[in-house]
Amino acid sequence: MIKKTIETKLSIYKFEELNEEQKNLIEKAKDQVMKAYAPYSGFHVGASVLLENNEIFAASNQENSAYPSGLCAERVAMFFANAQYPDIPVKTIAIAAYTNDKFLAEPVTPCGACRQVLLETETRFDTDIQILLYGTESVYLIENVKQLLPLCFEKSSLNS
Repeated sequence: MIKKTIETKLSIYKFEELNEEQKNLIEKAKDQVMKAYAPYSGFHVGASVLLENNEIFAASNQENSAYPSGLCAERVAMFFANAQYPDIPVKTIAIAAYTNDKFLAEPVTPCGACRQVLLETETRFDTDIQILLYGTESVYLIENVKQLLPLCFEKSSLNS
């Protein structure tokens, strides 16, 4: 038997320690939480996507009483960005969550479906996507999607 350890590397910052581009992207994600349609969960999420051409697309989660017909903010933002600029790689995605009348103190991570969509986009362009996860007490910076999904299923898995 062989045992392996898988580690996820991330950097933890205070919001004030981030550069202006990162702060701006987080602010756009935070703005989106107020536009979320979340009458069932009460969990509002905003995401903003920065493309290599400096275009920014921001979106919020959209729930539906016919679960799972709604979509998470990350997928709404990513699909919208990819639909508008199908040939431009994604540089960074920022995510913020809000519930019980406040932003979360610690960052929330994307769900499994969103991680898979982020991975597909990263693989599609063969370019790492930096992930910023906002919390009022700390911001997680993750260098690429494979850090979130280390035992991933991707296009190359189909040819194994």
